[in-house]
Amino acid sequence: MIIENDKQGIKLIPRRSFAGLMSLYEANYRRLGMLIKPLARVPDYDRSRVDGDMDLHLECLERCRYTSTLRLTYWFEQERQWLPDPDVIVRVYHDARMAEVTSCCEYHQHQLLRPWITPGGEEIRERWARNQMFHKWLEFCLDKGHALGETEEIVMG
Repeated sequence: MIIENDKQGIKLIPRRSFAGLMSLYEANYRRLGMLIKPLARVPDYDRSRVDGDMDLHLECLERCRYTSTLRLTYWFEQERQWLPDPDVIVRVYHDARMAEVTSCCEYHQHQLLRPWITPGGEEIRERWARNQMFHKWLEFCLDKGHALGETEEIVMG
């Protein structure tokens, strides 16, 4: 169950429902906004480097008036070639304040991500799996201290 606040108090939204999926998109937007600042002005490309984690790569694939399409990934070296993983494509709906993973690699290179593989099947189940994995990954990236976008310099004086 997902908990959502409304004017009458707290209501429970069933998981795997359309309403629950929309709540997950909203939560992903909030987390993405903590990672990329400001989310309204996503850079064409950025990379976040932190101790204890791989570099996080951001690429803006498309910019429209109310949406942006982003690619977030780590790059793993395997057998003398570089492979993106989890290689997530995210559509950000700035006006609706939602972020939806529209695609994710079908086979993860990194062992910890393999349980999140989305086999073919029911569309809503696939969307849930992709977006739950993204939600957890965003949390991980934020916990590690990743930050993307414009950085503010602090002037001491």
